[in-house]
Amino acid sequence: MQLITEAQVASVLTFSGARQALREAFTQFGRGQGAVLARGRAGASAADGAALMVSAMGAVLPQMGVLGTKVYSTRNGQFQFLIQLFSSETGLPLACIEANELTRLRTAATTAVAVEALARPEAQVLAIFGAGTQARAHAEAVLPLRSFQRVLVCARSGASEFAAELAETHGLSAVAVDAASAAAQADVILTCTRASEPLFDGKLVRPGAFVAAVGSSKPAARELDDALLARAALIAVEWKPAATAEAGEFCRAAPGVIAAERVAELGNLLAEAPRAIPAEAIVVYKSVGIGLEDIAIAHQVYQALQTA
Repeated sequence: MQLITEAQVASVLTFSGARQALREAFTQFGRGQGAVLARGRAGASAADGAALMVSAMGAVLPQMGVLGTKVYSTRNGQFQFLIQLFSSETGLPLACIEANELTRLRTAATTAVAVEALARPEAQVLAIFGAGTQARAHAEAVLPLRSFQRVLVCARSGASEFAAELAETHGLSAVAVDAASAAAQADVILTCTRASEPLFDGKLVRPGAFVAAVGSSKPAARELDDALLARAALIAVEWKPAATAEAGEFCRAAPGVIAAERVAELGNLLAEAPRAIPAEAIVVYKSVGIGLEDIAIAHQVYQALQTA
């Protein structure tokens, strides 16, 4: 069994490679090829009062030849991730992978798969809520996918600095704005925050917008309000059992706001013939993170290192 370090992961992992692996894995899952292990959590307090938690999730991806689990510790909100990868042909362990960098990238890479499939090709204005690690990863992953001319950044702190970085790095207009302006002007909205309450009034979102909410996997926290969820013609999720159990947008929505027929899994959307989405339709993508993403990218990293 191989031990793969963070440095080795970083040496071969790219957004384009991760996006390709995720698209393949989700498409296979949408065709009924594979299984997902739901996230489990257990928590307690340490003797010094620190909040401790251990969590695990995973997937079986037989078409890729692998299965595995991701396990991670949380101490006072700080995470450490490991992935154990097994061969589906022999059942033997292939690798133990340090997965902090992989986890940072995998959420944004999955959002990129959703943007590629569901956002309008002519989108030009991108809004990003948040200025932290995930906001930056999402900017890196999503900006190459459309011909964005402007980026609007809304964050409790660091918005101006983040906007300046984006303008310099990507050669486009990027400015810090308030929440209402970001929601009303953007064609693509990414919410990458730790907010526990909705970030903006969903009535402000323009027709035809694509909105990706990725900031929370806790049922008590939500970034989007009922007004937006009710307006959405399509709500895409990674896996319905995870979304209904872990997404605050689902757990806290008023009865009748989210009609079952408007909810679809990303894998099914990729596996089926392209769905006709009216130009004026609002599309929401809600992510909580599932083990399929971690195992698919871990497999891509493992394979890349075998030929490096």
